[in-house]
Amino acid sequence: MSSIVNPILPGFYPDPSICAVGKDFYIVNSTFAYFPGVPIFHTRDFEHIEQIGNVLTRDSQLPLEGAKHSGGIYAPTLRYHDGTFYMITTNVLGGGNFIVTAKNPAGPWSEPYWLKGAEGIDPSLFFDDDGTCYYVGTRADHELERYYGDNEIYISRLDLDTMQLTGDCKKLWKGAMQNSVWAEGPHLYKINGYYYLLIAEGGTAAEHSICVARSQSVFGPYEGCLNNPIFTHRHLGSAYPVKNVGHGDLVQAEDGSWYILMLASRPCEGYSNLGRETFLARVEWENGWPVVNPGEGRLLPKMQLPFEEYPLNPQTGCLRFDEMSPDRLDPRLLFLRNPNREHYLFGEWGLRMKCSPITLCELSSPTWVGIRQTSFRFVAETKLSFRPRRQGEFAGITIVQNNQFHIRMEYGLAAEGNCIRAVICEDGQESVAAAQTVNADTIQLKMMQYGQKLYLYYKANDMDEYLLLAGGLYTGNLSTERTWGFVGCTIGLYVTSNGNESSNSADFRFLVYENLPV
Repeated sequence: MSSIVNPILPGFYPDPSICAVGKDFYIVNSTFAYFPGVPIFHTRDFEHIEQIGNVLTRDSQLPLEGAKHSGGIYAPTLRYHDGTFYMITTNVLGGGNFIVTAKNPAGPWSEPYWLKGAEGIDPSLFFDDDGTCYYVGTRADHELERYYGDNEIYISRLDLDTMQLTGDCKKLWKGAMQNSVWAEGPHLYKINGYYYLLIAEGGTAAEHSICVARSQSVFGPYEGCLNNPIFTHRHLGSAYPVKNVGHGDLVQAEDGSWYILMLASRPCEGYSNLGRETFLARVEWENGWPVVNPGEGRLLPKMQLPFEEYPLNPQTGCLRFDEMSPDRLDPRLLFLRNPNREHYLFGEWGLRMKCSPITLCELSSPTWVGIRQTSFRFVAETKLSFRPRRQGEFAGITIVQNNQFHIRMEYGLAAEGNCIRAVICEDGQESVAAAQTVNADTIQLKMMQYGQKLYLYYKANDMDEYLLLAGGLYTGNLSTERTWGFVGCTIGLYVTSNGNESSNSADFRFLVYENLPV
């Protein structure tokens, strides 16, 4: 038996999609404006999960210039057919819907096949018993769009030789609820002679849900399940510890058992800084319809599943840059939009990051690299070697929600001289919460979060102990409730020359990120 703790992918891992190949499960997620795009995971027991790579690793696959944090890549779907993996998704600001393929899920993946005439977002693929491939997507109602969010789910055949839609697009369903909003995220399956259409409905916040319909023909008509929505937490109230539940994808294990992955959020003190995470639930079939977590009707924090334990390579919280190279990066590392690779150099010193005029407040690619925040109790630490040469040059560690909401702990040259300072950016407006004059060649910086309070510490040169720079900084404003959007917080390292050209650089020895015990 395997012991499952939900979420199975903690932190910013929204819109999960899953496929099974024998005993192996593979999972992908949305990444929006982060690069590389669409992480891919492997597991056999849902207890031990390893990120084996990223699907979109080249600029030619993933143009992100100018994308807002919640722009870029939406809702991927992963499917396997006849020896090939297919990942289909939307780049909402960079070309629309496209497919990439691979024989090995760890990559490399193909260049994009851009789909002409494929309107809308949240595309999915379905392979019928005879091998025919269908495209299923989301778009505004073509006959009469009565209000914002008045969507329809539609279908078209897909020619696998040309990788283009063929034939007419046909409306399948508009959702389960009367005057439903945001019918989206469709997935189509054939089970026991019926075609089942699983969708998200109600938007991505507290009213989010999962609904299902079925038909004996792939083109419909589809009848909704009388129990719709078949899964939601909307009825559990705002104080329930898991909310925003929806966007599911069904999978059948080799032993015949069924499961569903979905997204949900875990707020802290009313705010969801971690974004939307990946959760797992059981599925049983009653009277030809799926029932999620029978007898419970909610996501469970822990489960026992009938899988033999299958340990994988552990991924520690210490990222040693001197062990990496441009061709051998830790797959968890993220950049903002398309990075300038000349600004990142790996060597015995660790990671050398070149100053860029671009700042975190801009919709471009600052010199920044990070990982996802996965807990409301964490410590993040780095060792920095940096000599600022002119006013405005700063390097440090950050917690980022988006370009307008973040907190930075940085060392550099201000008007008053060399200093370490805590900078809070809210609604694009920056304020210095604390500053300490320091002149050092080597700095260690540490962030610690407890609930919605952040504490910043530093050591300069040969100090034996950390000193507190700022304590109790409020982080609730780094949440989706406060900022809107679809992303969660990330912890990262950065360097900037704040609008000036510079040849200066900063060396980071490591990035340690560890969740603290509750």
